[in-house]
Amino acid sequence: MGHREDLLEGAKRCLLEKGYARTTARDIVAASGTNLASIGYHYGSKDALLHEAFLKVTEDWGDRVGPAGHAEVEAVKDPVERFRKTWEQVISTFESSRRVWKLQLEVVARLDDDEKLREAIREPQAEGRLGMAEEFAGVDPAADPEKARVAGLLYQALVTGVMIQWLVDPDTAPSAQDLTDGLRAILEDRS
Repeated sequence: MGHREDLLEGAKRCLLEKGYARTTARDIVAASGTNLASIGYHYGSKDALLHEAFLKVTEDWGDRVGPAGHAEVEAVKDPVERFRKTWEQVISTFESSRRVWKLQLEVVARLDDDEKLREAIREPQAEGRLGMAEEFAGVDPAADPEKARVAGLLYQALVTGVMIQWLVDPDTAPSAQDLTDGLRAILEDRS
């Protein structure tokens, strides 16, 4: 790896260990084995590096938790059962992803005061929604962009809400079955 990649990996580690606000340029240099000048040379600023590292952390999480490649999820044709199995997969990673979620909340809390950070995550957030639609619901964004958009919005809202519940109290946070039963309750015919 070169200095650019070393800096990115070091910044990712710092974000997960120290958080966004507490990570200094010196922390990143120590974690990456590079030097202070490398940050400016490769990324322009510590903030630009942290923005990119944050996006990479969330991308890595998505690659780990998505049902793609999980044959037991991909094989399910019934959409409600696929929903349940998908949530089993996502929820099973919450404890091991606790640092990622803490970081996510810290970044969201910074958005009102950091327009560059908001800009940096705007497009990747939209791409993430489409990825969730494809990975979690089997909706091809190229074939049905509007369906992918709305399915992605729903999954993103659910993931965020469930994540917060798991951070607050894992003992009462929803299980995959709870979410599936809730979905069925919403979809019940009330006539």
